[in-house]
Amino acid sequence: MSARVGGAARVGGPGRAGGAARVGGAARAALGGVLVAALAFGAACGVGDDEVRPGVGGPDQGAAAESADIVGAGIPEVEAVMPLPAGAVVSTDIPDNLPREDEENCDPLPSLRPDDAPPEERVPRILQRGRLIVGLDQGSNLFSFRDPASGQLTGFDVDLAREIAADIFGDPRQVEFRSLTSANRLEALENDQVDVVIRSMSITCARRERVTFSVPYYQAYQRVLTVRGSGITEIEHLEGKRVCVAAGTTSASRLWAELERITVLSVNTWADCLVAIQQNQVDAITTDDAILVGITAQDPYLQIVGPQLDAEPYGVGIAKSTPENNTDGLVRQVNSTLERIRADGTWNRMYSTWLSGLGPNPGMPEPRYIEEPR
Repeated sequence: MSARVGGAARVGGPGRAGGAARVGGAARAALGGVLVAALAFGAACGVGDDEVRPGVGGPDQGAAAESADIVGAGIPEVEAVMPLPAGAVVSTDIPDNLPREDEENCDPLPSLRPDDAPPEERVPRILQRGRLIVGLDQGSNLFSFRDPASGQLTGFDVDLAREIAADIFGDPRQVEFRSLTSANRLEALENDQVDVVIRSMSITCARRERVTFSVPYYQAYQRVLTVRGSGITEIEHLEGKRVCVAAGTTSASRLWAELERITVLSVNTWADCLVAIQQNQVDAITTDDAILVGITAQDPYLQIVGPQLDAEPYGVGIAKSTPENNTDGLVRQVNSTLERIRADGTWNRMYSTWLSGLGPNPGMPEPRYIEEPR
């Protein structure tokens, strides 16, 4: 069963330190007054504590609908109502639109080999426009996020986009970034809204049916993230638990394949997953280790656990070539940039800057190219 959640959900379980969340001193009293006033307002409007909200349900409210106590100073305990992220979907059955796993005999990694043509021949439309349009995330720490001090987009994927723009225009600033969710990145390419998607997107055969890819620029591995002391140390411990994933990713496929009972909260961004686990709406998050490292950097009470699961090779997504929009030149252009940053050490510098928290530099994945007639 899947339910799209548009209202709020009561969230249960202990606070971050293992007990009920407590607020001290004057702030505690002030918070108590606000909560009491809110409850009184709700009662006056006919909104009772047992009201069934769309997608949450009545007595059996599922993953994100238990109660969390907030204790005030000299006031009765009350239940805080925690909203789920906008557009969140709670599923206890396998969704019909779940990204499927690739067939064993499928090899999605080979791409078009770079040639010696200049950008004027490879990407004339982009050159004429004067900028490269890149779809990415704005809330994926380490890969693409807004620097809190400058407000500028920064991260590993942002640096890669600028390297591609530099090879086309001679200027890394000639790039326009457009924010995409995991669920709409393929559609953005198909509808010609962006030239490329650089959004920690795994190369799969299922996705290749809709778009094409560069050679891999990074190899990630699916892992599990949870709260320290939760007792969860491997994927089997997620049986019967609540797990957050980003909609449109392959992260949930392994869960449904391995576990019989699981509640999955699908959200728009990984930042939404961070909020969900901090509010005890889920027990764990699963996705690529590179993304999880960025999440743990924002909360010291979280940790990555268990062995590496599926390999997730990241590629630059590009629209499929058509008679109206031949993108083969763009694929070769991107692959030539990837060849350059491997050879001149730029990729190693990018790894040191953004991803060194993952451990020693594994090196850029070796490219494999499609065999073409000479």
